[in-house]
Amino acid sequence: MSNTVKQAAEAARARTNDVVNTAKSGSVAVAATDFLHTPFMRAALPFINGGISGMVATTVIQPVDMVKVRIQLAGEGKAGGPKATPLSVTREILASGKALDLYTGLSAGLLRQAVYTTARLGFFDTFMARLTRRAKDKGHAVGFAERATAGLSAGGLAAMIGNPADLALIRMQSDGLKPMAERKNYRSVIDALGSIARSEGVTALWAGAAPTVVRAMALNFGQLAFFSEAKAQLKKKTSWGTNAVTLSASAVAGFFASFFSLPFDFVKTRLQKQSRGPDGKLPYNGMADCFAKVARQEGLMRFYRGFGTYYVRIAPHAMVTLIVADYLGFLTK
Repeated sequence: MSNTVKQAAEAARARTNDVVNTAKSGSVAVAATDFLHTPFMRAALPFINGGISGMVATTVIQPVDMVKVRIQLAGEGKAGGPKATPLSVTREILASGKALDLYTGLSAGLLRQAVYTTARLGFFDTFMARLTRRAKDKGHAVGFAERATAGLSAGGLAAMIGNPADLALIRMQSDGLKPMAERKNYRSVIDALGSIARSEGVTALWAGAAPTVVRAMALNFGQLAFFSEAKAQLKKKTSWGTNAVTLSASAVAGFFASFFSLPFDFVKTRLQKQSRGPDGKLPYNGMADCFAKVARQEGLMRFYRGFGTYYVRIAPHAMVTLIVADYLGFLTK
């Protein structure tokens, strides 16, 4: 009898422990969920998710971005000459160093994403949430105009904040084009930012800010507005799964983002790479001057040179960024 009582007592204790452990794990899960739903975290999550997704995408796409920048800088000031191609540029980079040279400027690229994409996607989600609430109050759904407004505003604000990191990225990627004696050989993005600030002044970190902002607005108009619109239309008119809809909408968004933003990206690259000549003058006086000189000296189509490479850089970057952001949004909703 005593054995039976002892066994019953042990079984009761075990059940009690199970209940306590379940309650503890449940309370931890609830606490984690409650933390994610605090007002601060609800406001911060779009920015955190945006930054993480942008950094993942940049790590994947960095070699393509390196090739894109070199193509844009090839044949500067000349109408003719051999045409740079993705293959010839890649061969030249590999021949002069090693495969890891394709990742030159990765630290600047990651910093840029940590600042720019964090702000861009964070502002976009924040603006869209407010516009959605306003549309709901008025009894109608959010339309393309609201998406475009959110995309343009988010892109412009984020680009202004992220310009120093963007400038450092271009300087690091173009450094290898200079004669050996003139190269800065930046060790990292911090070294590049410090060197530029010391030799050219802190305001130089915002060189090319105008085309950077316009380019970002054009890119965001194409990427975020068309992604959001394409996703809404595909959900309405097809029976595709979530992954197929997200991938297709990302590809559409990448094309329009490339088309609208490439001329401004081209001018931004030229302005951020330029340095003063022996006479102390810069090759370009600003965005308008750069557009005019390139059009006159190199032809209008030069602005779209490397469109294929740019699309291959933008579309997968958009796909990875938006897919990761969507997934992180699902995990933290």
